Amino acid sequence: MSSFKSGFVAIVGPTNVGKSTLLNALIGDKVSIVSSRPQTTRQNIRGIKNLPNGQIVFVDTPGIHKPVHKLGEKMIKEAYDSFKTVDLAILVVDCRKRTNSETKIISELKKTEVPTILVVNKVDSIKKPLLLPIIDNFSKLGFFKEIIPTSAIKREGLQELLMVVLKYLPEGPKYFDDDILTDQYERFMVAEIIREKVMENTRQEVPHSVAVDITSWQKRDDGLISIHANILVEKEGQKIIIIGKKGAMLKKIGIEARIEIEHLLGDRVFLELWVKVRKAWREDEKLLQSLGY
Repeated sequence: MSSFKSGFVAIVGPTNVGKSTLLNALIGDKVSIVSSRPQTTRQNIRGIKNLPNGQIVFVDTPGIHKPVHKLGEKMIKEAYDSFKTVDLAILVVDCRKRTNSETKIISELKKTEVPTILVVNKVDSIKKPLLLPIIDNFSKLGFFKEIIPTSAIKREGLQELLMVVLKYLPEGPKYFDDDILTDQYERFMVAEIIREKVMENTRQEVPHSVAVDITSWQKRDDGLISIHANILVEKEGQKIIIIGKKGAMLKKIGIEARIEIEHLLGDRVFLELWVKVRKAWREDEKLLQSLGY
């Protein structure tokens, strides 16, 4: 009888290398929001992958970057703290570019003795002959247990990655039931969906100044879930952008978010959004704690 393996696996890396896209592709469903903007993920998000002979609990971490405010400092601490509590780490890099963050992350990983797999992502974006020197350079470091080229967006290399991950996990129990894809609370997931829609629809100066606070959640007698949320920004100009001309942008954000929230919850949803200015909220320790950061 084959043994059952299980464990926790941190997905780490610089910003905008495709960590959340990789997590969603591995799980086969959306458990982490995705955006072309760097620093989209702000907290560790767990996604559960069930296999016939194992269960992998992936932990998607914030992208490593140089913090410029308290929120950024909390994000980096959360990412580095994840190294201490996992059985395996996956360092994700973009095959098209090198960053100083990669060296810093490898240095931090070396301190932990956590076995590490390197994922060279976005390989669909370069010609194959260019990939071999990249893999060779990382291989010469003598640090990684395995190096796997992937394209998360095209789902290439994912099965090989899953098998390699399972190989390095210990024998263990099933931590979550088969029907659970993530351990995140519904309120958190809904807030993240709203934030994603803001990021997708607004200009460059808005996304990183946005937080979402769910202020009311009520299931009515007719089965409709009524959700009220505040979109927090730091400047009046950002509020104007999100609301848009005659409220058109806010309406668009609300419609897109509601459709995805209904898919997540499996119920009809009434979603009401308000935009509030909270100056320098990313430096407000109390507010950051109330938002779950």
